[in-house]
Amino acid sequence: MNESELRSLVALLDDDDPEVLQHIEQKLLSLGKFVIPFLEEEWGELKDIYHQQRLENIIHQLQLNELIDSFKEWQASKEQDLLHGVYLICKYRFPDYNKQQLVNALEKLRLDVWLEMNYELSPYEKVRIMNYILYQVHGFKGNVDNYHDPANSFLNQVLETKKGNPILLATIYILIAQRLNIPIFGVNLPQHFVVAYLEEFVKSNVELRFNDIEEMLQKHGKILFYINAFNGGSIFSKANLEQFLQQINIAINNDFLVPCSNMDIVKRILRNLASAYEKLNKSHKQQEILQILYALGEPPLNNFHDMGPKTSE
Repeated sequence: MNESELRSLVALLDDDDPEVLQHIEQKLLSLGKFVIPFLEEEWGELKDIYHQQRLENIIHQLQLNELIDSFKEWQASKEQDLLHGVYLICKYRFPDYNKQQLVNALEKLRLDVWLEMNYELSPYEKVRIMNYILYQVHGFKGNVDNYHDPANSFLNQVLETKKGNPILLATIYILIAQRLNIPIFGVNLPQHFVVAYLEEFVKSNVELRFNDIEEMLQKHGKILFYINAFNGGSIFSKANLEQFLQQINIAINNDFLVPCSNMDIVKRILRNLASAYEKLNKSHKQQEILQILYALGEPPLNNFHDMGPKTSE
């Protein structure tokens, strides 16, 4: 279809006949993501606000369809790279966001930690350095004042505001650790999300594979301790974790005590985001996030999301 034909279709969006509008919308959507740049240019040329809104809705649906396809590609990849997964979540709200901006922000944090790091240090001392850089120098903290703000689920906004929910602060912690070859992994705890520090590799030159959890446990062995990224990187033991589960009346399950996959992390962020939109009565946005979860093969039918800061202790 040439530009003249596309322009004619866009012009027909000012029609008041619902059947005509539905036909034009379906036709434009069938053309896929490649027409988005043209439609965005046409949007800027329109004078009528209702005409603009109709075209804007089509552009948004095309972007959502493209994003869902990108999530499916990520799911099919061997590594299911955590940074790319959370970057795709950013693209829901910021479709034109450049991934390199995330890479640059994380690299600055990694470099600041690396400059203070001595690999002869104990795990506790390494965590102390990470905590100092992230929480003292850069000022990251849990967003207790606006816990359910959707912004807490977008990595770019958390990196900018230095405030987030447990899983996004934990994700930053994990991503920095990965770049420093420190064996820190996410733990999918009910009503909260923490990270675990596993025993170090005997050979320091062995590359970490962060999404193969069974292999990680075999190579690293036991978990040394857990870290609460939402609470300044405080350290606690397995006994503390089990006590927490008892306090919130959750039966102890081994899946709650061991590292989870990158897919688990991304799905949980999406569940939290859907919950945040629900609390704001933004049902349309909630349903779009649910569409992404459905595409990843796991409808969010349970209540397994972070309920609030009061459950963090």
